[in-house]
Amino acid sequence: MSALFRILRTTSLTALTLCLTATVWAAPAKPQLQITSYLINADLDPSVNRLSATADVTFTALEELTTPTFELNNGLQITKVTDAQGHPLESERLTNNSTVRFTLAAPIPKGTSTTFHFTYAGTLKGSETSPVEGIKLASIEDPISILLYPGRWFPMTGLFTNRFTAEMHIRVPSDERVIGSGSGVAAAKSLPGNRTEHTFKWAKPGFPGTIIAGKFLEPITAGNMRVYVTEKHKDHAHDFASLGEREYLFMSGTFGQTESTHMNLVELPDDTVSATWAPEIAAIAGNRIAARNEQRLLSNTLAHQWWGSQVSPATMNDAWITNGMSRYAELMYLEDSSGKNAFQSAITDISAGALAYDTEPLTTIGRLDPFSPQFQSMTLEKGAMVFHMLRWEMGDDVFIKFLRAILSEYADKSVRSSNVQTIAEKQSNLELQAFFAQWLDGTGAPAFADKYSVFRLGDNKGFRTVGAITQDLDLFRMPIELRIETDGKTEIRRVDISGSDSQYSIETFGRPRRISIDPENWLLKSTPDLAVRVAVLRGQELVAQGDLTGALIEYQKALDANKNSSLAAYRIGEIFFMQRNYQSAANSFRDALRGDGDPKWVEVWSHIELGRIFDVTGQRDRAVNEYRLAVQTNDNTQGAVNEARASMQKPYKREQTEN
Repeated sequence: MSALFRILRTTSLTALTLCLTATVWAAPAKPQLQITSYLINADLDPSVNRLSATADVTFTALEELTTPTFELNNGLQITKVTDAQGHPLESERLTNNSTVRFTLAAPIPKGTSTTFHFTYAGTLKGSETSPVEGIKLASIEDPISILLYPGRWFPMTGLFTNRFTAEMHIRVPSDERVIGSGSGVAAAKSLPGNRTEHTFKWAKPGFPGTIIAGKFLEPITAGNMRVYVTEKHKDHAHDFASLGEREYLFMSGTFGQTESTHMNLVELPDDTVSATWAPEIAAIAGNRIAARNEQRLLSNTLAHQWWGSQVSPATMNDAWITNGMSRYAELMYLEDSSGKNAFQSAITDISAGALAYDTEPLTTIGRLDPFSPQFQSMTLEKGAMVFHMLRWEMGDDVFIKFLRAILSEYADKSVRSSNVQTIAEKQSNLELQAFFAQWLDGTGAPAFADKYSVFRLGDNKGFRTVGAITQDLDLFRMPIELRIETDGKTEIRRVDISGSDSQYSIETFGRPRRISIDPENWLLKSTPDLAVRVAVLRGQELVAQGDLTGALIEYQKALDANKNSSLAAYRIGEIFFMQRNYQSAANSFRDALRGDGDPKWVEVWSHIELGRIFDVTGQRDRAVNEYRLAVQTNDNTQGAVNEARASMQKPYKREQTEN
């Protein structure tokens, strides 16, 4: 098991789908042009990892254009570009940000539409030329070739904001199948040399820029799901199809029907992103399909058919809408399929992610690299919490109407944060200016405290509790739930909070014994427990980036906040194990077992890690005992019990690495 897998074992899923490390994109603050349509002819040759293509790119100048710029993968070389009149154009390649710039003899007037014809080719293999450092997004290989939209395998602009239509003709070896957006246009066309041509047309403005080709088996079908896998993962295809169909039906019932009646679930290579999406496409890495733990990953990816495909952000400052709602749709399905406890646990994790990098307002985050940990954390996790809190303010029925109204009013269009506020207020009849000012234009979260006194009422009428809820954000205004546990039944009250000190008075028949603030975790708030999780999450990000020293500092912050944190101790043990400091690792894993037991999975995996330490230090009897203790927990989180049983039969051996 890789160190990275251990890092990600129980973190929230997905969209690490598109990014662990990245380079900054120096996109213009204001777009120069709007691409409206493509006609692409592409030839894929996996035997030499080569893509050869032509692209007719039709666009409209949003301002007078003298130096139009397009993004294009650095692995692709332009051989010829002509304008609409067939005149050749000179281009300049800027490899630092994967762009191609043209200097025109005569400017293109604002509002004018025209077409450039590109001819280009190149070798695409691995992540060497990727626009996102270290992540394979466009690669022509056997058995699976991927041409993902973020891989910039065709001239483009406005990542996830510039909607376009596309017609694509893709030529591949005849033993391969091709999946794209707008399938079913025509049967594959046979070509000389044992090749076939597949045609895709997507006529609605969107993001039909992903092509996946490979030696896929005949698709497995479940409802409107078609699953494409290679021979390696055929045993998991039926379960994968059934899961996809259940999730799709839930989301269709919640959000309404998608733009297409077709849905393709596709296997990705293991060494690319864990998931990606396009119209009619949800693609998942093969190893995640085989692990059978893809429920949340797949539901998040499917949710982008509504939140990303049907509606998209107007600018990257609005990306919290689609990223956040895709994450929250994932949690809504988790709540429906696994129950309230699983949902609440996930909300706690999401809250930690929302606060991990909360130094930038959501409405200004577009200046950040969209693949950076901060952008991902803020748009996914804090975005999800914004929708979670709106659900609390509105109530479930109105919340669903609100979501459907966004999808209806902005179908095939871009949506802005201001549009979301307008629709929210219209659907709920609530004044939400303070809400959006706090959560979109502000940073941080309130830390609540409660001081109260209890008075007995006369004539055996019960008790009155007079109190004040304090918090540290002077402009904060929002309702909050109080749970009052009394000698009799538990009472729930809704109290409006405004400012740093809010008074309340509550009458109950039984004497209050305990008052809990926001017990169902509807609000994003700062708590000591969350401070631990935030520090651990930051540490995990640093480990993923290879900064073990920085990670240890963050984990130590978690222990400073809670010296009994099992999670922090466990993560420290992982780092020591990676460094082959086995005694310190063993000490940390034992600290994890003696700690607060949160989260529960720490127990089983600490025993497994101790077993591995004993195996690599030649103490097989002690190793087997730890594996046995792991099995006895009956906690199969991420296949822990299976792993322990396998290790009882065969000693763990660590891969040898060069110093």
